[in-house]
Amino acid sequence: MEAMKLDMLAFGAHADDVEIGMGGTIAKYAAEGKSIGICDLTKAEMSSNGTVDTRSREANEAAGILGVKMREALDLPDRGLFLKDEYIRKIVRVIRRNTPDIVFAPYFDDRHPDHGSCARLVEEAVFSAAVRRYDEEHGLAPHRPKALYFYMINGFHKPDFVVDVSDTIHLKINALNAYESQFMKGAATFDTPLVNGYIETVEAREKLFGKEAGVAYAEGFISKKPLLIHKDLLGEGK
Repeated sequence: MEAMKLDMLAFGAHADDVEIGMGGTIAKYAAEGKSIGICDLTKAEMSSNGTVDTRSREANEAAGILGVKMREALDLPDRGLFLKDEYIRKIVRVIRRNTPDIVFAPYFDDRHPDHGSCARLVEEAVFSAAVRRYDEEHGLAPHRPKALYFYMINGFHKPDFVVDVSDTIHLKINALNAYESQFMKGAATFDTPLVNGYIETVEAREKLFGKEAGVAYAEGFISKKPLLIHKDLLGEGK
């Protein structure tokens, strides 16, 4: 995959994870001219519905809707995302090739074990990407992202901050609707939690986060580090 300087790089275990958690945020910043990439760790070969080829086509369509500049899928094993150095190195190379300012990953606490495993792998990779001698034989310069934030997929957790996506919630919904094999009851052949009003549940969550923040819709994120506010408490300043 050709290198590209990215402002934001979002990792997911499967295609559609990133869209569920932060599709509105991606669309918001893409519209502002930010360069954003998505990396799916697996090709979702264990999905109950759809095929690898179908999922890939749907993922590319969704990326186009959101304005993503780069999307790639690693070939890590679906339902086999264990904490292995081999997998960490592959993620490190994605980070070093694209030198993102901010990295995103799923939040650890999720009903799907692959989502938590993705979070742990990405957290390890973000640290290792900045270590000069780690994987140096691959010839990529070390890179230290400015921040690592976690988005929510299935869970409803108290966020450390939210992003107003009132103007882009429709693009998030459109991107999710691109995954017909996963979310459309008529297209699915196996009954899963995703085909029973799942998109409506996600939209309702963002509406609740928005209500708490005083906007129509918002997406929530979690940070392990303190956040620096660039305005004073009265809303003045920079």
